[in-house]
Amino acid sequence: MPIVQFAPFQSLVQPAFWHALTELKIDVLRLSEDAIPLNATYTTGRSVKDRETGKEIALGCNLTVGGDAFSDKPEVPKNAVLVNGSFKNFNTIEDFKNADKTALFNDLSSDIWKSITQDKSTAHLTRFLLITFADLKKYKYYYWFAFPAFATKPAWEVDNDWTSANDALGEGALSAIHEQLHETPRPFFLVRTTDGKTETAPVEDYDTFFANIPVDQRTVGFVDPSAQPSNPGWPLRNLLAYLLALYPETAQGVRVLAWREGELPVPGASPGWKSRFGVVRQGAGAASAGPLEKPAAVGWEKNIQGKLGPRVADLAPMMDPTRLADQAVDLNLKLMRWRILPALDLEKVANTRCLLLGAGTLGCYVARTLMGWGVRNITFVDSARVSFSNPVRQPLFEFEDCLNGGKPKAACAAERLKKIFPGVNATGHNLSIPMPGHPIPPASVEQTKRDVAALEALFDAHDVVFLLMDSRESRWFPTVLGAAKGKVVLNAALGFDTYLVMRHGARTPDSRGGRLGCYYCNDIVAPTDRVQSLTDRTLDQMCTVTRPGLASIAASTAVELLVSLLQHPEGVHAPAPPPQTTSNPDAHAPPGTESILGLVPHQLRGFLAQFRNVPIVGPAYAKCTGCSETVLAAYERDGFAMLLRAFNETEFLPALTGLDKLYAEAQATLENDDFVDAEEDDF
Repeated sequence: MPIVQFAPFQSLVQPAFWHALTELKIDVLRLSEDAIPLNATYTTGRSVKDRETGKEIALGCNLTVGGDAFSDKPEVPKNAVLVNGSFKNFNTIEDFKNADKTALFNDLSSDIWKSITQDKSTAHLTRFLLITFADLKKYKYYYWFAFPAFATKPAWEVDNDWTSANDALGEGALSAIHEQLHETPRPFFLVRTTDGKTETAPVEDYDTFFANIPVDQRTVGFVDPSAQPSNPGWPLRNLLAYLLALYPETAQGVRVLAWREGELPVPGASPGWKSRFGVVRQGAGAASAGPLEKPAAVGWEKNIQGKLGPRVADLAPMMDPTRLADQAVDLNLKLMRWRILPALDLEKVANTRCLLLGAGTLGCYVARTLMGWGVRNITFVDSARVSFSNPVRQPLFEFEDCLNGGKPKAACAAERLKKIFPGVNATGHNLSIPMPGHPIPPASVEQTKRDVAALEALFDAHDVVFLLMDSRESRWFPTVLGAAKGKVVLNAALGFDTYLVMRHGARTPDSRGGRLGCYYCNDIVAPTDRVQSLTDRTLDQMCTVTRPGLASIAASTAVELLVSLLQHPEGVHAPAPPPQTTSNPDAHAPPGTESILGLVPHQLRGFLAQFRNVPIVGPAYAKCTGCSETVLAAYERDGFAMLLRAFNETEFLPALTGLDKLYAEAQATLENDDFVDAEEDDF
């Protein structure tokens, strides 16, 4: 009698699995090498017809691992069998090569044998092992599958080779089996026919189901992933080991149905019923072990060279470059969570919608740093065009952008971000920001109204606003909008060798009952053009004349301040740490003033000449022209009418906030002769 030759499993790894492994490694496993559960499936054996010869050609005995292999509830295709395995990923290629593969294999085969002998269950007969090393920078994945199967001795033999199941059992029995397996899928099952009725049951019911059935009428079936006529699939090996261990009499012969029917065959069509049938029994010779003693196991998969060794999946050539970039830009960020900052909430940063008012030097550097942090939604607002002096200082522009009058800065900057990383959602808006002290001509009122409405809509659509403009008064309206709409507002301003980076305080008090100030809270002079912010200036005053390295420092500081703020549990209400003192610069900040990234200061004043940063805290000012409740209430009540008065009337904001009375009182004090004399007497 011929020895049964089993068709071994062949791994079929779908590309989606490697994407799932990449995400799992970066976000969940990190440095862990613990074994975790893995799912796979196999179906009945399939074949294709050769068009030239008309012969059926068997396809591989595949075990498929897909994108949902790590899911708790994977989707199982129709007529497929779900298989549970063990997955272990190694952190380095050397660990992968030097792993004790024999121990891993033996541990899994012992689990299978325990399931057979102690649990008397078929649930683990097809368990498998997958070990991997993922080179995430090159998108190369080294992997090796093992499908443990017990090598019973003497070997199993088949009487007169395998035959058609239709010839052995009949079409009626096969149709009944198909109907019952369709209703209750089972990878392993029993078959009996009594009084012309064919029934199936779990293999675990062997004793009761076959209680009154003669041995030569008992049939054991399994879903066969092989399509080769004389080679049943790999699952049969452990099924026979199961039967031999629990029912030693099966060594004398067991009827086996290799079930290969995914769908009922079409009557009269070729090839008809594909399932195979055979009677297998152990060959002559003494058994090498007792029925409950674990036999040796085999099952490491061979590589494409036909040798025992791992395989390699190189996905880089076949991956969409955009998707490659999308995964690569986040790699370094996610690596932070492996050892340094496990609690870092990168999703919160990535989902933050950022509005950049100003697409100049500061705007370009802020945008690049935001992308470095994984921010995907960036919007520019600017009304200028790219000039020939810009590209060397503003990294999102090139010489060609200056030609023919220059491209609009906002749209050009957004387009350049998309070229750097196609996955970013970047847009640009060519808008002018109306300013106090810059009267709106009657003919321009409607256009200004439309600009105001557009800015209000942009504020509504974003979470964070960066004020990166050149002038003081251009920051007023965005300051009012940010406070009224509860947005996070970051301010960056440059001098020649100094800079200011600050976050505006929230409208409502923090947990300590305090409020941080805005850009205007420490300034008792209302924003207006009378201080020559924009007009009546010489060339060096009209241009942003700063040391070239200052803008990138200020921009990066502003973004890092934002990220620290986003990681703070109180968000925009995060209290600021007290200013450092020269007597104790290393003092720890009070509890609640730090995020996982460190301090969340209110203001940072940078002095490049001394290479020094000074943190400052400024409380909100009740008469502030930018964030005081008086101004916000007037804006919310009167809307554009209030704004138009602020733009056109230089005395409107001082009168609204009461600064005019403060000016008058201060002037009266200075003019008081008694006060002056008293001061002189002190000297």
